[in-house]
Amino acid sequence: MRQKAKKAKKGTDEADSRLRTPIVCVMGHVDHGKTSLLDKIRGTAVTDLEAGAITQHIGATEIPLSVIQEFCGSNFKANLQVPGLLFIDTPGHHAFTSLRSRGGSLADIAILIVDINEGFQPQTIESLNILKRFKTPFVVAANKIDRLSGWRPMNNAPLAKSLAGQTERVIEQIETRIYDLVGELYKYGFDSNRYDRIGDFTKTIGIIPVSAHTGEGVPDLLVVLVGLAQRFLKQNLEIEGSGPGVGTILEVKEERGLGTTLDVILYDGEIRAGDTVIVGTSKEPVITKVRALLKPRPMTEIRSEERFIPVKHVVAASGIKISAPKLETALAGSTIKVVSGGEDPDALAKEIRMELEAVRIDTENVGLILKADTIGSLEGLVGELKAKEIPIHVADVGPISRRDVIRAAALHDPLLSVIMGFNVNILPDALAEIQKADVAIFTSEVIYTLLENYETWVEEKKLKMEQERLEAIVKPGCIRLLPDCIFRQSKPAIVGVQVVGGVLAHDVSLIREDGALVGTVRGIQSRNENITSAKVGMEVAVSIDGPTVGRQIHEGDILYVNIPERHARVLEQELKPRMSEDEVEALDEFLAIKRKKDLFWGR
Repeated sequence: MRQKAKKAKKGTDEADSRLRTPIVCVMGHVDHGKTSLLDKIRGTAVTDLEAGAITQHIGATEIPLSVIQEFCGSNFKANLQVPGLLFIDTPGHHAFTSLRSRGGSLADIAILIVDINEGFQPQTIESLNILKRFKTPFVVAANKIDRLSGWRPMNNAPLAKSLAGQTERVIEQIETRIYDLVGELYKYGFDSNRYDRIGDFTKTIGIIPVSAHTGEGVPDLLVVLVGLAQRFLKQNLEIEGSGPGVGTILEVKEERGLGTTLDVILYDGEIRAGDTVIVGTSKEPVITKVRALLKPRPMTEIRSEERFIPVKHVVAASGIKISAPKLETALAGSTIKVVSGGEDPDALAKEIRMELEAVRIDTENVGLILKADTIGSLEGLVGELKAKEIPIHVADVGPISRRDVIRAAALHDPLLSVIMGFNVNILPDALAEIQKADVAIFTSEVIYTLLENYETWVEEKKLKMEQERLEAIVKPGCIRLLPDCIFRQSKPAIVGVQVVGGVLAHDVSLIREDGALVGTVRGIQSRNENITSAKVGMEVAVSIDGPTVGRQIHEGDILYVNIPERHARVLEQELKPRMSEDEVEALDEFLAIKRKKDLFWGR
């Protein structure tokens, strides 16, 4: 690959052989044009330029500097040394969070693509938060300018030329939309402007209006990306050309005739067929030997039945498919490293294992259980929850298991008996356990959606819990025993009463005006029908377990609902403003009785 980079001159200085190709990741909301932009860049290069000029990799497409220069024409700047750009083909945050090493992203630059007509959407915000967390330089591609009302398309034209052919009304539209994007970015702590109005790209995010459909503005985007890589990333792009290869696992795939394979982005050094490698897994790293290195056939041969061709040797930066034994437990987002002659495999394995251990959480603390598909995704999810001060009980990579459900069910806080799964499956035994357990499960392929759904659920759960708590509070009530309405004297006493204040309910205890305990209400009837409660003004028959009429209670007695001290405190401090006048009066009279008997009661 480096020889190709050196040939990519055509009017530019010779590429620096020590610079690897910058890795570019495209992110953004669904349907905002991530795939279309990649297809436009690839397709234009293949269709309009020399066939096979670009190199297709596993999980990536390399576009040499010469191709970018020819596509961009007079917009292109000379004296650039980067070999070209390596675009990650798997769009979105999954690729970005999988491309990681030592806690950072391997993407040197990102393109945040935003539909200029729709603006920021949930996955836009998600992508922006990821970029911010990894401190990755990025530009904003404001896509779909061709859908602005009255737009006059010019295929593959630079922005300046395209804008020159538009009406004032269209230019005003595009300026308004860009201004809106500037405002949205400012909310998240970024200064931004249209790219051609920026003097220092290290301080200001460039917004580049483009159309992935017509290709307008795409030359400007490529020029800015190459310029950023050349000016600000050169130090990070230097590689050791002959060192042991280091890469990150993008995806683990089953391939017919090959078994389990790894799609890997090799970002440093070199790898050969037959090399011994250490592969990160969700458990102990695996030491294995490369059976085959595979690349896709050239794009002109894409219909060939054999999709991949073997190669003997690959140098960074490159996407490669690796076939080897014992790859079944390999973990996307983990590291793969070539073991050179003098290195200790056990020491390398420990280093790779520590990557996952640095992110994994397993504590005795009460908190949520998190499961994610890759190390990078887990790292992102943990970071978001910590930022919101949401406690974490367990955080790990892999599907949601029965053990996860049991652990979540054992937590006593109903707001934290929760499992959050990012882009993972729920195992069958876990599904069976969920039916029996009081555990909330949240799954999504978008971290933003996961957190939003959880926070909405928490608010609803709190309201429900509060409602249940208040419903369980014993309400104040005051009754008067009616004359000539003694239906039974004892065991239980059944008497006619009038509710003169508050409410009378089942199973409340009653006290007299002197504070003496009378007994417990076991039943209430109105017109020979059982009812659960009686409100002020109602005359009902009440069965009271405990007293004998004529001894503990008499006709005309006033009895009060005996409110537990903790409930009385809630009523007095929280609920009093919401209570009716008769309820307040019944409460005040009850409190006066209790405090007269016990000076410190309810204080």
